[in-house]
Amino acid sequence: MPLGVYVHWPFCKSKCPYCDFNSHVRETIDAARWQAALLRELEHAAREAPGRRVATLFFGGGTPSLMAPETVAAVIDRTRELWDTEAELEITLEANPTSVEAGRFAQLASAGVNRVSLGVQALDEDALRFLGRQHSADEAVAAIATARRHFARYSFDLIYARPGQTEEAWAAELERALALAGEHLSLYQLTIERGTRFFTDRARGAFVLPDEERSAAMFERTQERLSAAGLPAYEISNHARPGAACRHNLIYWRYQDYVGIGPGAHGRFAAQGASEAGKRATRRSSGPEAWLEAVERQGHGTAETVRIAGRDLVEEALMMGLRLAEGIDRETFAAATGSDPVAALDQRRLSALAEAGFIEVDACRLRATPAGRQRLNAVLERLVA
Repeated sequence: MPLGVYVHWPFCKSKCPYCDFNSHVRETIDAARWQAALLRELEHAAREAPGRRVATLFFGGGTPSLMAPETVAAVIDRTRELWDTEAELEITLEANPTSVEAGRFAQLASAGVNRVSLGVQALDEDALRFLGRQHSADEAVAAIATARRHFARYSFDLIYARPGQTEEAWAAELERALALAGEHLSLYQLTIERGTRFFTDRARGAFVLPDEERSAAMFERTQERLSAAGLPAYEISNHARPGAACRHNLIYWRYQDYVGIGPGAHGRFAAQGASEAGKRATRRSSGPEAWLEAVERQGHGTAETVRIAGRDLVEEALMMGLRLAEGIDRETFAAATGSDPVAALDQRRLSALAEAGFIEVDACRLRATPAGRQRLNAVLERLVA
């Protein structure tokens, strides 16, 4: 089974009003101190999951493109020293498309990054201002062109179903995106998360999201247009040409193993020497300063370690795998959880969802249909209740 390595860089220039990620704004950052701490926790993670082959390395955040390229290079080099790695190790870094950060792309490519994911979010100036982004649409287009020059693989994100957005306006923006796209696009509906500025703004009536019917129409139009363009959805919000899916994210959705370093990073990996199916789940301290002090004091910033087994293991694997268009491979699922996914479910509920056209079952796979993936939260509530 492949192992993924996730590195969390928690800092941003500003906090976007829709973002509930573990991201923070700081005036100054001691780059040397942070590099040393990341490398030290990486060594701890290698002791947690020894003897594995790393297939993917992912720098997320926050805004990892704000990291010093020297730090990125040091983490990549140390990962290769600590573990065996795949010959074609996928190394992804999330980036913002401001001109300053795009100017670092050549250095990041030299450091070893071979895939970049750009947080474009919109190609409309008014929408970018509403979303709190610091780049313009022209800067986004220029950053995509720069990414195309420096990286073998690149992707960018867009957010749709925004306040006041019509289906026709989104269709036009989608056409512009397709003209800029390479092999991968991530297209998310705007969701309002508790604890964000948008949650407060919406509660006081500052804006209204498109209703459920309009949002569903945008989703369906997105699926149809991307499929016709040769980038079908391989996951609810992610589209790629055949063979071009983000391999790191596939590790999550296939419920394979990964370790996480940096503030708030999570890990899920098979416990060493365990005789029964299960995973060890780790969570690092969320606060940047608390994490940094813990790593310097004890070599890691782990806040919690628990064992996931039994029904919890089955439900986690179901919730991840049913996001994928390919669904869940029953044999692989059974090897990871100790249970066949079909046998583990209530047969009456499963049959009802299959008859309604939301779930498909055959001898090899359990999958959600396109209609089921569009309503996956409701489907999962029925399946795992």
